[in-house]
This record gives sequence, C-alpha cells and structure tokens, in this order.
Amino acid sequence: MKIPAAFLNLPASPDAKDESATRRWRTLWISDLHLGTRDCKADFLLDFLRKNDADTLYLVGDIIDGWALKKNWRWPSSHNDVVQKILRKARKGTKVIYIPGNHDEFLRDYLPLTVGGVEIQRDAFHKTADDRLLWITHGDDFDNVVVNAKWLAMLGSAAYDVALWINRWFNVVRRRMGYPYWSLSAYLKHKVKDVVGMMTKYEEILAAEAARRGVDGVVCGHIHRAEMRPLGKTLYCNDGDWVESCTALAEDYMGQLRLLDWSAVGAPAESVGTKVSVA
Repeated sequence: MKIPAAFLNLPASPDAKDESATRRWRTLWISDLHLGTRDCKADFLLDFLRKNDADTLYLVGDIIDGWALKKNWRWPSSHNDVVQKILRKARKGTKVIYIPGNHDEFLRDYLPLTVGGVEIQRDAFHKTADDRLLWITHGDDFDNVVVNAKWLAMLGSAAYDVALWINRWFNVVRRRMGYPYWSLSAYLKHKVKDVVGMMTKYEEILAAEAARRGVDGVVCGHIHRAEMRPLGKTLYCNDGDWVESCTALAEDYMGQLRLLDWSAVGAPAESVGTKVSVA
C-alpha cells in the first residue's frame, strides 16, 4: 500500500479550542488510534490532545488503519483534525516520533522517513528524566498470530470489528440514558480466559525481549490493554488504545510514568493521571 497523497497534503483545520489550559508533560505515548475506522474515538482523542502537551510525543503504531482503508475508504473530518493537531504540535516544537504497527505497516517500506516534522522509524529508545532507558515498539513483531499467520490475524480483526460494532450501539443506548462511555468490548475481552492468557504471554515476551536488549523497560501497544507493571526486573508499559479504552502513557518532569484514562470526554484534570483499571 502506497502512502496516500491525502496524508501528505491535508488541508489545515481550525482549532478554536486550542491550548489555553493544557497540561504539560515531558513525554506522551499514544497508540492504536485506528484512524480510518468507524470505531476510532477521534473526539475523545482531540479533547486529549488539546488538553495535554509534551516535549516528545510517541505514536506507537496503528495510527492509520491501512487494513480498514484497503477495504473501505473512510476518512471523516474528525480524523483529519487529529492528524492536523499532531502536525501542529510538531510545528510548535514537540518532537513527534511515529513507529508504525501492523495496521499501518505500509509505512515500513519507506523508513526512515520524515513527514511534516514527524519522524517515522521502526522503533526507538527513550531516556526518562530519572535515567531509565525504555525501548519503544508497537509489539506486533512479538505476536505469533500476526507474524506466522497473517490470515488468522485478519480473521481475528474482522471478529474484533463485530465486537466494536456491538460496543458502539451499546454506548449509544448508554448516552441516551445519561451514562458516560464504557467499553463493553474491552470488558468482555479481558474476561475471556484464553484471550487474557494470550495477552499475558505477549506481555512476558515483550518484557523478556527488553531485558535481552539491556534496557530498563518497554513501551508498546498492539493488544489494546493499558497496563504498567514490573515483570521481573523489567518495566512493562502498554499505552492502550483509542477505540476502546481511550488511554495514554505519560512521563512527568521527574521521570514518573503514569497511565491516563480519557474515557470520559472533557474529564477534569484532577480525575486523570492515575493508573487505569483494566480488570
């Protein structure tokens, strides 16, 4: 899949709500936006990007969903606004590093690449303010289904789309009843024993690979489960996603890492910044 020209020359979009009350971080990590799909929570993400800024922003894969766009081109204005918001941050001095995942693997054919001030590369290493070295990777290279049976991964992706469809209409009903967003699909996925086992195995493999590389921790995405915990002597961090949980990983200027939950649009600053519960 070639890089669509639209991604390289998107019209600027107004940002009337811009950063009058943003919170500043040393580093932010977001992944699995799946721009180009109906289930991308672009409005949640735009609200997050308007209210949070950073010296460095890592885009940890599956930002653009090339698999979905191959089947059906869908690019609403809100998805364009997300891209423009990220490009605007890059123009204003944020270092933006984009690490493609399996859904935007078409970009891997062009690496290394810089587009609009965004550095696109295979993986990265990050030194925290308290001198810990973190390896940044999407993580699909360590998912046996994706690596060894792509057809099965595509089949699984189709089933996942069905779960997200159910989740979408479930939340339509919740909104009409006055309840906030809650991910039914994420809840069911994390309650299925086999899925939980595969996710745990994935986490262990990533942590082991990080230890082999001699780093202190790993930051990844891919499995859509926000998590931050030590595995042996290695810190495992997954920044989650923006189709179900609406989460990000943040580093403050002391080097402290935390998961941010943005699952309620317009969440007040004091309600975020704590570890996300994904049980």
